Amino acid sequence: MLDFLGHTLHNVGEKIEGWRKYNQAYRELVSLDDRSLADIGVTRSEIPFILNHVSDPSRVRALPAANQNGRYAA
Repeated sequence: MLDFLGHTLHNVGEKIEGWRKYNQAYRELVSLDDRSLADIGVTRSEIPFILNHVSDPSRVRALPAANQNGRYAA
């Protein structure tokens, strides 16, 4: 019983920590201007997508590379 409770509390703690890190990264990225975001290859609308995939390592895949015009290949 105590082992189950300890495991549950540990999982809740990990979820809270993940949420805190997500919010911190979101605030930092949203505070950048569009030019700074373009310098790192991110558009404002991609921020939630990127953070959701980075926060869950099992879902991380290589993001498509932009061509020289800044457009993503289909």
